[in-house]
Amino acid sequence: MRTGLKITAFAAAVAATFGTAYGVGSGVAPVTAGEKPAAHDAEHAGGTEKGGETGKEDAGHGGHSEGAAEPAAAAAEVPGGLQVSERGYTLDLERDRLPAQKGEIRFTIRKDSTGKPVTSYKKEHGKELHLIVASRDLTGYRHLHPVRAADGTWSTPVSLPKAGDYRVFADFTPAGEKEGLTLGSGLGVAGTYKPAKLPEHAGTARVAGGYEVRLEGELKPGAESELTLNVYRNGKPVTDLEPYLGAYGHLVALRSGDLAYLHVHPHDGKPGPGVTFTASVPSTGTYRLFLDFKHDGEVRTAAFTVHAA
Repeated sequence: MRTGLKITAFAAAVAATFGTAYGVGSGVAPVTAGEKPAAHDAEHAGGTEKGGETGKEDAGHGGHSEGAAEPAAAAAEVPGGLQVSERGYTLDLERDRLPAQKGEIRFTIRKDSTGKPVTSYKKEHGKELHLIVASRDLTGYRHLHPVRAADGTWSTPVSLPKAGDYRVFADFTPAGEKEGLTLGSGLGVAGTYKPAKLPEHAGTARVAGGYEVRLEGELKPGAESELTLNVYRNGKPVTDLEPYLGAYGHLVALRSGDLAYLHVHPHDGKPGPGVTFTASVPSTGTYRLFLDFKHDGEVRTAAFTVHAA
């Protein structure tokens, strides 16, 4: 894992025709050589991981690259997850509606030049593809690792918290490509829908099991900023976080409004209590941060609402 990697998104006009999308960073404290990262093959949200195998991290998540873009291209770029097609690849959901909160998501990544499914990928954090599902009101979040069939079709069971509008994000790097990308598409879940109010800004998030995560640092539009998340349990610092997908934690964030997806790689660090990353957000506004960390064999999620002045 590359450390201190800055992810910079570009503020560009985006048509408001999509359902949901993410927005800031992912990752904390990469595992040093010799440690075996825990892989995760099932969904988790606010708390648990089902199953677990070991895997080796090979690179960073898709949709993020190191260094600044060329000036001529900057104006055309937008944050990840806002487009269903990008750089010659398309996210093709088998169906964009689920009859209930529990169901299956099936999709294919297609190469635009041929229409054929992509069947070869680079591994990122021990997986070929990471799937994020978020509700439009940013109160529901799932980080999934679907299974790919030989024909290129991906599938995963999913249990969503309520009916309503969601956005699906596929984060991957096709074999032969130097940089990864994140594609997004809308997903609807049948039932009575009442959007929840976005939680207020808070520097502390409480998680089931007696955990508390405290956020230090601020997001600064158009500039790098350092964020540190400190994990406590029953008031005591947690210093034995377990490796999860090659790191001691992962952070994903979404921009409220268009749900732009941003992703940040971690700094070097120890297994708790503090995990640190550098982020660069493209604009002022409100962001929802989701930190995944593993302790006592379970992956847990802490969520924050943060304002970039």
